[in-house]
Amino acid sequence: MFSLRRPTEDAIRRFLKSQAAAPLSYTEVGMSGGPAPPGYVTNHHRSLLGKGEATFLAASAAIRRWAMFDVSWVTLCGRDAPIEVGSVVGILVRRLGIWSLNACRIVEIIDESGERSRFGFRYGTLPEHVEQGEEQFVVEWNREDDTVWYELKAHSRAGHWLSRWGRPVLRHYQRLFGRMSLMGMQQAVKSSRSAEALVERVAS
Repeated sequence: MFSLRRPTEDAIRRFLKSQAAAPLSYTEVGMSGGPAPPGYVTNHHRSLLGKGEATFLAASAAIRRWAMFDVSWVTLCGRDAPIEVGSVVGILVRRLGIWSLNACRIVEIIDESGERSRFGFRYGTLPEHVEQGEEQFVVEWNREDDTVWYELKAHSRAGHWLSRWGRPVLRHYQRLFGRMSLMGMQQAVKSSRSAEALVERVAS
């Protein structure tokens, strides 16, 4: 959905409702957990968040509140959507004077414990999205060295004639979003740990 003006809140609600029961716009569900299928390009970013269980729990909480979308030129519509299969959100972007509203649905929850504890989810594109594909957002605690990582990985291809025409520009903003998403998660975890430390000092 493209427009020269920011969609109203009513228009956004109608948009999300119209996409709630729509089929995914691709067939390779779960593909963001592995290599890209033919015809897709990959956007992959990974960053160290810190160490230890407390960092992992803070990072998992940040995922639950969609902190990785704390990017200045991106608005997550439906941010109160729970992290569960079936939740639909809209990604509203304004670039080069054009507003773009895109719909995605969570298709898989990642919740693993063991030597590598992981938490996050994968969401896939719906028909009203300029791209076709899937993206995963995961935090991982590697108990062997106690490190905690955040990873974003997406496989996508053009889903609209504008995205085919403006592919280099779109790829630029995909990479930019990935880098800023890392920064958003780093800041969310840092703020959470700072708040925890303050509470502990007050309590003592």
